[in-house]
Amino acid sequence: MKIKSISNHFLKVACLALATATAQAKPTTAECNTTGLAVTDDTVTVGQLHSATGTMAISETGSIQAEQLAIDQINAMGGVLGRQIKVIKEDGASDWPTFAEKAKKLLVSDKVGTVFGCWTSASRKAVLPVFEKENGMLYYPTFYEGLEQSKNVIYTGQEATQQILAGLDWIAKEKKAKTFYLVGSDYIWPRTSMKIARKHIENVLKGSVVGEEFYALGSTSFGSLINKIKLKKPDVIYTAVVGGSNVSFYKQLSAAGINSAKQTLLTISVTEDEVLGIGGENLDGFYSCMKYFQSQDNPNNAAFVKAFKEKYGPGSVIGDVTQAGYLGPWLWKAAVEKANSFDIDKIAAASPGIELTNAPEGYVKVHANHHLWSKARIGQWQKDGQAKILFESELIEPDPFPKGYQ
Repeated sequence: MKIKSISNHFLKVACLALATATAQAKPTTAECNTTGLAVTDDTVTVGQLHSATGTMAISETGSIQAEQLAIDQINAMGGVLGRQIKVIKEDGASDWPTFAEKAKKLLVSDKVGTVFGCWTSASRKAVLPVFEKENGMLYYPTFYEGLEQSKNVIYTGQEATQQILAGLDWIAKEKKAKTFYLVGSDYIWPRTSMKIARKHIENVLKGSVVGEEFYALGSTSFGSLINKIKLKKPDVIYTAVVGGSNVSFYKQLSAAGINSAKQTLLTISVTEDEVLGIGGENLDGFYSCMKYFQSQDNPNNAAFVKAFKEKYGPGSVIGDVTQAGYLGPWLWKAAVEKANSFDIDKIAAASPGIELTNAPEGYVKVHANHHLWSKARIGQWQKDGQAKILFESELIEPDPFPKGYQ
């Protein structure tokens, strides 16, 4: 499947994969919907499930916007199997039980064809049993800890080997780093990520962890942590602080005189979305490891950024998870048209092997384990809130269960 820039405001998709779906006759509803989903002769209803409110809204708003942009573009070119996409939006409100409740509503009451949603691993873990029990399909856009694989999830973000291990290898080599201070928010993704990071630092890089701290979601006071960091003087502060806490954390680091001139910091949780709230001046010179940055220089990304800003305003920004969210509707469209069906089992079976050769981040491909082949990139934050890309890996095969890290 190729994405390319064709007309005024939209990225058009030429579905060249396997089924040449655009040339197919429009299937009847009885033919393409055998399980009672919300599909009519003219429409298909999907769900969006993100935090529009609460501490995670700073991170998830971009995903909501990018998914809607993709859906609008798909509808403008004729929809999916000749049907326009309708969206039911639900707010997980940064509360994991609420995510599970809303997921059940979307699948059982609304009978949506698929769901684009979640951000934190806590929200994903909360909804996963619902999707597996009700046989729904979730397109999950966030970089995460790995150690999971489900027929009912397509993971459009990166797993640990594509982010944590790649980033640590780069910082150890480039900065000759040996000592690390680990900092994260207190829930499954940061804790598991730091467990993986510690094993890699100690067993592979032969370095040491001189401190490890976790803070509740929404925390705003980091003075004690900053004093400990000053005392330990690590080669690298390695962070996985999420949501609104990022604003307080980085502003307090800056106020305490901890900046890139004195301290190396690598984060796996700060994208352009968070920088918008933190302020580029408070991150200037620090590093993030992501698979996508808005500053990537390729024609398709230029068209994507243009379309996004035209829809959401010139001051809007695009982060890693926002771009991964954008991929979800296109990958779903390709799977539906490859399968010539909205049935979940057929979409799951059709997904492996689907390619986006010109996605904004570059080439991606769905693996048999429902994760994407993608690249790791290191960006150094500038005062204007954009990242200078310093490193790009080769394409990394997803391995959600890496040997020695479980």
